[in-house]
Amino acid sequence: MNLSPLQKARYEYSPKLPGMLRNGISDICVKNGAPTESVADQDKIKALFPNTYGKNEITFEKGANTSVAKKQVVGVILSGGQAPGGHNVICGLYDAIKATDKSNVLLGFKGGPSGLIEDDFVEFDDEYINAYRNTGGFDIIGSGRTKLETEEQFKIVTEVAKKHGLTAIVIIGGDDSNTNAAVLAEYMAAHNTGVQVIGCPKTIDGDLKNEDIEASFGFDTATKTYSEVIGNIERDANSAKKYWHFVKVMGRSASHVALECALETQPNICLIGEEVAAKKMSLSAIADYIADSVAKRAANGDNFGVAIIPEGIVEFVPEFSKLIAEINELLAGKKTDEFNALPNWDAKYNFIKNGLTAESFAVFDILPQFVQQQLFLERDPHGNVQVSLIESEKLFSALVKDKLAARKAAGTYNGKFSALHHFFGYEGRCAFPSNFDADYCYSLGYNAFMLIQYGYTGYLSKVSNLSKPADEWVAGGMPITKMMNIERRNGEDKPVIRKALVELDGAPFKYFEAHREEWAVKTAYTYPGAIQYFGPSEVCDLTTRTLALEKGMLK
Repeated sequence: MNLSPLQKARYEYSPKLPGMLRNGISDICVKNGAPTESVADQDKIKALFPNTYGKNEITFEKGANTSVAKKQVVGVILSGGQAPGGHNVICGLYDAIKATDKSNVLLGFKGGPSGLIEDDFVEFDDEYINAYRNTGGFDIIGSGRTKLETEEQFKIVTEVAKKHGLTAIVIIGGDDSNTNAAVLAEYMAAHNTGVQVIGCPKTIDGDLKNEDIEASFGFDTATKTYSEVIGNIERDANSAKKYWHFVKVMGRSASHVALECALETQPNICLIGEEVAAKKMSLSAIADYIADSVAKRAANGDNFGVAIIPEGIVEFVPEFSKLIAEINELLAGKKTDEFNALPNWDAKYNFIKNGLTAESFAVFDILPQFVQQQLFLERDPHGNVQVSLIESEKLFSALVKDKLAARKAAGTYNGKFSALHHFFGYEGRCAFPSNFDADYCYSLGYNAFMLIQYGYTGYLSKVSNLSKPADEWVAGGMPITKMMNIERRNGEDKPVIRKALVELDGAPFKYFEAHREEWAVKTAYTYPGAIQYFGPSEVCDLTTRTLALEKGMLK
């Protein structure tokens, strides 16, 4: 195999562990914390998880290991979208397993949860693992989005576990995947299978976080990757001085990725969906807000700029959200086939006009035709509009162009406006992990085995104090049920992990809010550059500005 010099160097990197995990497996003991309860709907969650609810949070510290020695056969899966560092979770898990007892076994089930159902696996050994240390991607075993949620699936997984003598299953995933981990743990406990289930918090979107989970892995690397390219675009904009760049960034519904990239690069505009919802901003109001920046900069002779648009922005616009809900109803059941059978866009347009309320059709009618058509692209598995397919960066530049034309006609604007568009998403999901993510992920995997060794199930591997150097990180675990509430899904009440949105009273947003008026008019761009792997710690091991602000490390 031909390897790049960086790939060779990353294989040789030794990830840093929290101090209490550096002392050797035999010198780690458990410190019990307080019992837990779910963030909401406590009675309902407790009733659904009678065997795994209300358990204590725990931390690991130096002391005599009191766990019962036994051979461990552990299965691991990667679930959901890719995130930098996933390989290191598996590497950390493998190293802890083998450090405890060379005869212990780690099986990687391929293609996500479906690998468990189909019994498609590989047994890891040193050679296999060493080829993936500190590298990006999920190609070590692949990933998938199959949900483990039915009685039939649980029975199959139980049989597969029994066949291989599995003592534990580690599920590396986001909020939905760890919800499935909690449900599977409850099933395994209720049926006395002896199989433990441990989760690890993954998502570049940053929405799997709370008072216990300071950051989901991959967020650091992905936002640094996007920020590098946004910084490059800012430098180009300031050089050419003739384009407004509209940059959409991944992040699902929450705006954490957009906010972090704005904190890193200081663009002229960054929309925050959670603020749009709180202020009930219309599409027209958002377009005016951006147009104000364009006009003020043009008055200074700066006919260029950069605007960051979060992927899920349109979900937060009340009038657009209502429109999407009506479209979902309009195409419910067999009506989708009826709509798709119409001969051309004019016929489909009339179908839409007759099916929407006058209020929603008025919103629909101001949209550029390409966005109108994107609202009727392939539906998600639940029959809903796939909001991520909407090119919101092009939508807002088109709306801003119309606003500026109206201002020019009224004699209040005399600048030039030419827009370019970008979407940064997949570029960041499989990057070489930053040193922070390499260390954090390795620690999560190593720590996951400590939870297994001490007999915990339904727990999330937890590493905290992340704004400090790695030797000050604190390792432990928390019951997944602590993060859960009841939400309506597909017409049913379901227990799910509550997604974390941007907090408008939180330090990261407040810092952004305090500076954005200046950034909107001035050219205040900052250029983060590429992720650094070698050099001083303050360059190579720095965390996100979001985490630093949350922990009071920046003012």
